[in-house]
Amino acid sequence: MVSAFVITLREGLEAALIVGIVLGYLKRIGRHDRAAYAWAGIGAAVALSIALAVGMRAFGAELEEPLEQIFEGTTMILAGAILTWMIFWMRYQAQFFKTELEHQVQSAVTRGAGWGLMALAFVAVFREGLETAIMLAANVFAADALGTLLGAGIGAALAIVAGALLYVYAVRLDVKLFFDVSSIALIVFAAGLLAHGVHEFQEIGWLPLTSVAWDTRWLLDHDTGLGAFLRSLVGYSAKPTWLEVATYVGYWVVVVQAVRWWLAHMNARLARERT
Repeated sequence: MVSAFVITLREGLEAALIVGIVLGYLKRIGRHDRAAYAWAGIGAAVALSIALAVGMRAFGAELEEPLEQIFEGTTMILAGAILTWMIFWMRYQAQFFKTELEHQVQSAVTRGAGWGLMALAFVAVFREGLETAIMLAANVFAADALGTLLGAGIGAALAIVAGALLYVYAVRLDVKLFFDVSSIALIVFAAGLLAHGVHEFQEIGWLPLTSVAWDTRWLLDHDTGLGAFLRSLVGYSAKPTWLEVATYVGYWVVVVQAVRWWLAHMNARLARERT
């Protein structure tokens, strides 16, 4: 539930910021009459994203072995890759995203084609929705459907409220701090999803079935209670193989070093641009 909440809140807030930028810019240039086209694109993107998330869950539930494990493992690894990509993408795009999006809105309005503005809003929001759909589908496979649904619903509701406060009441939000904190959570979730994905492929023999690293089911089973909560939150497994452990730890080592390099690279680039 917690992982679904954080993922949906973060992605929902990104989508809310996009909506705020588009509508705010239309209002600023005196073309609020075009807002209906933007809302149409936004609505279509949200509806398609929800349909995709539900469809992926339904499709995966209908599969039988070994297709079930292949689908679930692929979805988990893909979601882990998307979570990782989001961390780096936001740190780069945060510098230029608002200006670039406003330029695209201006171009669509200048051409006079309402469908162009609708398409722009659709693509911008659906990108967030597509990522969310894949990650929530993976979260369902790693955790449970009810917890994922509750977490996603609460996260989406808070994102909508935050977006409305930002746009209507000009409430100040330290967006950088929010994304910095949520990035840490995303790394935790991604490590767990990758380890779960490895487990699925081990079950069907696509990856070597290494020996069990430990067995703590007697103390904390990952299928019930606190163990199930930790499984959803940090990828806890009561009986992981050494390959799962190596994947989890290896991911942390690689990503932490990559983040350090990326931050140094971005700071150096910004320093050059200021001089």
